[in-house]
Amino acid sequence: MTKMTFGPAFSQDGILFRLWAPLHESVSLRIEGADPRPMEADDDGWHRCMVADAGTGTRYRFVLPDGLEVPDPASRFQPQDVHGPSEVVDLSSYRWNTSEWTGRPWEEMVIYELHIGCFTAEGTFRAAIERLDHLRELGVTALQIMPVAEFPGRYSWGYDGVLPYAPDSSYGRPEDLMELVDAAHERGISVFLDAVYNHFGPDGNYIPSYAPLFTDHHKTPWGNGVNYDGDGSEMIREFIIENALYWITEFRLDGFRFDAVHAIKDDSREHLLHALARRVRAAAGDRQVHLIVENEENDSDLLQRDENGAARLFTAQWNDDLHHVLHIAATGEIFGYYADYAGDADKLGRALAEGFVFQGEHMRYRGASRGKPSGHLPPTAFVSFIQNHDQIGNRALGDRIMAASPADAIKAVTSIYLLAPEIPMLFMGEEWDAKEPFPFFCDFDEDLNDKVRKGRREELSRLPGFDADELLDPTAPSTFAAAKLDWSKRASSETLDFYRTLLDLRHQRIIPLLKGGAGQAAYRSAGTAVAVDWTFAGDRRLHLSANISDEAATLGPQHEDGETIFRLGRNDDGDLAPWTVLWSISKA
Repeated sequence: MTKMTFGPAFSQDGILFRLWAPLHESVSLRIEGADPRPMEADDDGWHRCMVADAGTGTRYRFVLPDGLEVPDPASRFQPQDVHGPSEVVDLSSYRWNTSEWTGRPWEEMVIYELHIGCFTAEGTFRAAIERLDHLRELGVTALQIMPVAEFPGRYSWGYDGVLPYAPDSSYGRPEDLMELVDAAHERGISVFLDAVYNHFGPDGNYIPSYAPLFTDHHKTPWGNGVNYDGDGSEMIREFIIENALYWITEFRLDGFRFDAVHAIKDDSREHLLHALARRVRAAAGDRQVHLIVENEENDSDLLQRDENGAARLFTAQWNDDLHHVLHIAATGEIFGYYADYAGDADKLGRALAEGFVFQGEHMRYRGASRGKPSGHLPPTAFVSFIQNHDQIGNRALGDRIMAASPADAIKAVTSIYLLAPEIPMLFMGEEWDAKEPFPFFCDFDEDLNDKVRKGRREELSRLPGFDADELLDPTAPSTFAAAKLDWSKRASSETLDFYRTLLDLRHQRIIPLLKGGAGQAAYRSAGTAVAVDWTFAGDRRLHLSANISDEAATLGPQHEDGETIFRLGRNDDGDLAPWTVLWSISKA
């Protein structure tokens, strides 16, 4: 167990309350129901107070010299939301049923992204446990939970969190999250958490009132950057890195998806991302921990492998490039950033064989070059998907790809991404063709709500899908309610059987290929058709022939002498009918 610097500490003398507040010479501690008591200050900006009669359940705040009462920035639980008191929680009291769990190999991952508040009608950690058997039977081996750090209000996507150590109280207590992780591990399912270290939310973040959290040396889409390299940055860095260690050690998580790492600005000798990956892996010991990044810059340097093929820093990146190509094929949308991916199957081939479509080339939508070479990386360095919270939620109505696209098109793109050597990720409800939207939602005060409404309209006007007359009000309770999954529709879904078949095939035939590591990959295209080959250990070859369009295409004779493991559509000696996808395995 990692010893934490921040938050209340248990000892035989009581509870030691701690606050790093270098901007003030004095700070008081106010335990609920008692008068404030002064804290002892040292020269390093720390303020401490030992309370003999405090314990589990004690609620407290810190009082600044101007009278402002603030929660503990490392609060473990906020029973009354971000502006209320913090509560002392003894996480060591939880008794794990899966204390021997050491994780699963990365190549076995089939990821399922979910939002706790919308995954079930109840919207809680405990309610999610009831759906784990469904996921196990489907073939899912990892949950990726959208951010749960305490956020203001009744509902949120989670990216406006302000107290990163406290699971949001609307989802339940910290112990409930532990129980969810424990229950997932009992079923052989890993658990990843979406972590946001590029900014803090606009409501309830009191840290700047007593510590140098931000710096004007760096700018981000949310304002000044987090201070990872200026005066006082050593403790800010430690606060963030220990937060990741906290989730890994206390909650036994199996890894993270790090949000928008391109917006984490740091000119230090060791970038925060490097230090974060290094220390998380060290803290995990012999447990298998996997680190995923979202990175608009397509920076393949973060994904480098060592001489044994193991990730040096980060395990994989969300591959938006593959998503965009598949989305265009299924929907026909070619506006916004999709325009840079339209026009030929070569981009599909490159995304499947090499990871990134843009590896340093100019991208018109950005007006600049994007990316670095990625063809040397294994396919498992990329996470593929046809839906995620961003690609759905950053549309005017939050509509899913399945809502209006032809069934043949959806089947074709699904059979590509679920069987390709990249690591697949489903978005909750996708497996039964859920039609519920997933629009952006949040719950601030009225002033901030109004700014969010205006900001979302300005932001979305540049993005695909903004062709609706009315933008959903992201702050309305009805917007959040509409995003909740309707599990009653699962039983009547033919799509569910299709997904189960594909994922069973993945576990039986694709994952065994990945265990030996991947060699070279090659692709060729002709019109809307593409052929991709991956070579694996033992000279095993995985081959894809696909035509994901509504018109026939010709690839020419394939001379395939291998075993066809999946067939959708028709291939007559290289003439591929519309929406044809063929997977085969052979000796190279």
